[in-house]
Order: sequence, then C-alpha cells, then structure tokens
Amino acid sequence: MQNWPELPIAAWRDTYATLHLYTQVVGKVRLALVPKMNQWWNVPLYVTTRGLTTAPMPYGDRTVSIDFDFIDHALRIDDSDGRRRAIPLVARPVAEFCHLVFDDLAFIDVEVPFDPMPQECPVTVPLTKDVGHASYDPSQARAFFEVLRRVDTVFQLFRSRFRGKCSPVHFFWGSFDLAVTRFNGRRAPLRKSAIDRDAYDEEVISLGFWPGDDWTGATDALFYSYTAPEPPGLASERLSPGAASFSAQMKEFVLPYEAVRRSADPAKEILQFAESTYQAGARRAGWDIAALAYP
Repeated sequence: MQNWPELPIAAWRDTYATLHLYTQVVGKVRLALVPKMNQWWNVPLYVTTRGLTTAPMPYGDRTVSIDFDFIDHALRIDDSDGRRRAIPLVARPVAEFCHLVFDDLAFIDVEVPFDPMPQECPVTVPLTKDVGHASYDPSQARAFFEVLRRVDTVFQLFRSRFRGKCSPVHFFWGSFDLAVTRFNGRRAPLRKSAIDRDAYDEEVISLGFWPGDDWTGATDALFYSYTAPEPPGLASERLSPGAASFSAQMKEFVLPYEAVRRSADPAKEILQFAESTYQAGARRAGWDIAALAYP
C-alpha cells in the first residue's frame, strides 16, 4: 500500500492559509449560482481525481464549473458551450487570484454577485484586497490533495453503509474540512445563528477530516466525529482505534491524522473510528441503528 503523505501544519501553514482563501473565492461563486439546498448542501466543493470542483452550476441555459487541479496546478473554468479559461496556481496574493477568477468569468459572459468578506476564519480583510496571503508551494498542495482523495474514498465507503438520509462527501470551504453526515429523520431543537439553524435542524452524526488550524498552527490534522445534539454520556464512550479520544475543548471525538498515517492500514483505522463513533453517538441518542444500516 502506498504511504500516506505527511501533513504537519508547521510545514505548509502559509500555503494552507492562502489556499483556504482561494477556495473561498471559488466557493462564493458556487454559493451565488446554486439554488439553496437543505443543510447548505449548495455550498461545498467536491473531491475529483485531480483536486476539487464546484460541480456543474446553472447559469441561464448554460452550466459552468470551476476546478482546482493540484496535479498540474491550475484553476480551470469551463462552460457547457465548450469555452475554457485557465489560471496557473502559483504564489500570488488572494486579491490578484480573485480578480483573475472574475475576469475569466466575465470573459465567458458570467456575472456573479460576490460578497468579498472571508467566512468562518479570523481574516477580516476582503478577499478582493488581501495581499498578505500569497503563498503556494505546489508540493504541499499536492500532498494535501493526496490525503483528500484517499480520505474521500474511505468516507464514500462509510456513506454506503447507511440506509437513511446521508450527505454526499462534502468539502466545506469555510471551515476547510471534508465531511459526511448521517441523519436519523428527527427534527432537532432550533439553534440561534442563521447558519446553524439550517445546518442542524435535524439530528445528525457527522464524520470529518480537518487538516488543522492554519491560522494559529496550534492543531495538526485530525479526523473528527460529533453527534448533534450531543446526548448525555457521549464523552465517556470507549472508542476504536486506541489513538481516538474525546476532546473536551472541541467537544468532538478526534483521531490524529499522524496516528492514521503511521498505521499499517490507514483506511481500516479511519473506518474503525467512523464506525465506533457512529455507534457510540447513535446508541446514546437513541437512533434505530438496525433499521438505518445498509444492507
């Protein structure tokens, strides 16, 4: 089995932060063009064989897609009329990247309303004016993609084992994580914030991969799982594999990516974590585990 790449936050934090903001530029285009869906499923990007994609987005009687290619290091914009634009992924300020994206969209006659303020991160400079984030190391971006594509495959397998409503495997550009979420069909208590009110209007158990904290560098890459609303006693559940634990700070089950990467079978480790945390959450929250299993 091919070794999984190292992904220490200290080694690629600058590239990570810049790429995080690049994906926000593209993600906001998707947010503007795709009709609102339950639990914000109109927001995320998706893993491809080369990087990340918006998937086809409606624009009049055309469709448009934007793809990050982390193998040839380019951003590609395509429409259903056969027009293509390409922007090299190199070290350039977020503001310049933003202007290039919208110039190329205009070239293929696509106009998109755009909110330039970053979301779910401490950056307060508008994306159109951000010249402070300008790093892009191709080898680091490729390593990140190699992790994403492997994790996506495992998450797809975990998703296939559930009969109930389940999200696609989503890449959320706000929090910069890959996640798949199971639902049991019951409505959840109303939350205060507009985003959370829709994201958590049903009971969920979510599994995710987060490459760490790019803004402070305090946390390395990890897998996580949470049950919402959190049932009593969840933190006391015993988990598998042994490196998994409950984080009181994050209020989630966590499994360090490094422990997975160093294991003899990383995919098996992730599936063990996914299944044990799901079983713990579902049991504590009173889900009908047998009825929701597939097959």
